[in-house]
Amino acid sequence: MGKKTASLPPSAPSTDHPPRLLQKLSQKLFADPTEQQAFMQPILVPQPFLPAILWLAPQPDPAPFAVATRLDWQPHFVDRLLTETRPGKHPLHQQGAFYCLDFSSVFAAAVLQGIDRSIEVIIDLCAAPGGKSIFAWKLLQPSLLISNEVIGKRMGALISNLKRCHIQPAYAICRDPSLLATALPQTADLVLVDAPCSGQSLLAKAEKNPGCFHPVTIGKNANRQKRILANAAQIVAPQGFLAYMTCTYAPEENEQVCTWLLERFPHLQPIAVPLLDAYRSPLAEFPCYRMFPQSGLGAGAFTILLKHQDDSTPLPLPSDRLTTFLQQHQDYQIGNQRNEATASPL
Repeated sequence: MGKKTASLPPSAPSTDHPPRLLQKLSQKLFADPTEQQAFMQPILVPQPFLPAILWLAPQPDPAPFAVATRLDWQPHFVDRLLTETRPGKHPLHQQGAFYCLDFSSVFAAAVLQGIDRSIEVIIDLCAAPGGKSIFAWKLLQPSLLISNEVIGKRMGALISNLKRCHIQPAYAICRDPSLLATALPQTADLVLVDAPCSGQSLLAKAEKNPGCFHPVTIGKNANRQKRILANAAQIVAPQGFLAYMTCTYAPEENEQVCTWLLERFPHLQPIAVPLLDAYRSPLAEFPCYRMFPQSGLGAGAFTILLKHQDDSTPLPLPSDRLTTFLQQHQDYQIGNQRNEATASPL
């Protein structure tokens, strides 16, 4: 997240007197004062949300965890667990049978269910700690996954999760998205951008995030998101897809960033995802989707799926160009045999 320039009070404020910037945000999101209060309540007084797991191995019978009722948009390989369970302590977790993630992340990635064709190459531009990469790999079964993370100190968690979950063939790299845009134009069938953001939803998970509602913080993040998306737009192949998602509430980082993207890259068009119709954002004329904390399902997320609608033939990709790029830029390769996952620095 960006540099923080303002702080919320150190103690939890009263729901009768919410912080001014939070109140202003609620008014941007909802016209009805009752909805504004409902939105602020779980941020000011956080409550636990049910955890989720993404199954990568066949689900055992009987199930090792108590499972909550499945939602109609919930992928078949995701279980929402009862609060008292601690899946990360289970032996199956260490074996890579499943990946733990919060349900808001499941919602954000669920937009990928709107993809209507086979996917060969996935490039995740903001991959650490790996949840969206792993979700996309499980759902779409690509021939190649490239998980990129700009921040070097986050590479360890990304590589560890890809290895443990036997995600392969996959490469983990640490490069600026502009390098990929220059080296691999119109290459990926799917580009993922789980963008750095102000992270306002962290407050609904009882995590500290001072300054997240401040306009300067929001503006800096929105500018960074636009830069990442401008590079992502160049990597998507014709008839390919771009998925953009955040874990923040501010329209400036969500619908408004998407409006900017559509104006500058008109070949990208939003795709409706019928499974998520009940979550469609009222803040945009195009289809995009939000989960709010008052739903009780998760702390919150924004997500949108766009398609490269250019009907032209994709630029020819020399057979060795992608291979050469990976040989030059990969930091870690996850082994090609499902039972022999390795990660070796080059």
